[in-house]
Amino acid sequence: MTADTARGQAWSSWPAPAKLNLFLRITGRRDDGYHLLQTVFRLLEWGDAVRLRVREDGQVRRHGASAPGVAEEDDLTVRAAKLLQSVANVGFGADILVEKRIPSGGGFGGGSSDAASVLVALNALWGVGLGLDELADLGLRLGADVPVFVRGENAWAEGVGERLTTVRLPSAWYVLADPGVHAPTAALFRSPELTRDAAPATMSDFVSGVPLGNAFEPVLRAREPAVEAVFAALSCIGPARLTGSGSGCFVEFATREAAEEALTVLAPGLRAWVAEGAQASPLHRALADWTRQAVSAP
Repeated sequence: MTADTARGQAWSSWPAPAKLNLFLRITGRRDDGYHLLQTVFRLLEWGDAVRLRVREDGQVRRHGASAPGVAEEDDLTVRAAKLLQSVANVGFGADILVEKRIPSGGGFGGGSSDAASVLVALNALWGVGLGLDELADLGLRLGADVPVFVRGENAWAEGVGERLTTVRLPSAWYVLADPGVHAPTAALFRSPELTRDAAPATMSDFVSGVPLGNAFEPVLRAREPAVEAVFAALSCIGPARLTGSGSGCFVEFATREAAEEALTVLAPGLRAWVAEGAQASPLHRALADWTRQAVSAP
């Protein structure tokens, strides 16, 4: 498929992988009020699927439901497409349909990943030709987590989450659990119980297994009985952790077999599933496949 034929009426599908924050510390605050963070992003071989169809009329349209209470023009995928359209000064538009699997408000990065997939895929489908650095800079305008999905690598992150250093993580599988709580990030950042002055960690601390925690975990566990209940349920299979500033929880395992065996121990009513940690983003594998097809097409 060439860039020209991609501008026809066919839909294409692009992965939007979820992520985990293997720890999250808040080490201070900038003069503009944004909090300074440290975290490690782990991409997963599981997530949403973003379907795109190039339009000739320049319109950007979202099909299907967006997040509850979010108007179409405020949807991150629509904003991502329009931002790229404006910066690149292209006349093409896009139809966007997101097949949602990542629970909203769970801290698994669904909205940010969807937006990143739109940026990366439309950059190819529209023939824009921006590099990853430029796309990551655009992503940062949409949200602090978008650049890591654009770059597509597991990363140590600092600043507001935009200063990324690629890290190699061991193979791992995870039992993920969704308490069904939409955690309000802005309200959590304002919480008086939140620790905002943690001592900075080092990569050596992380690699050596020093427990670094998640600053939002004690706040959410105290405020949300459903989150505390999931932590209690997961305690029978291993040490549970919170991801990001959402309500999603996870336990890490070395093998798929161990994770799937642990899943069978959990109560049937718990919303839990198994996902594999990725070494590189499924989105970038899809982009490489698309590029190979475009080059080889007659």
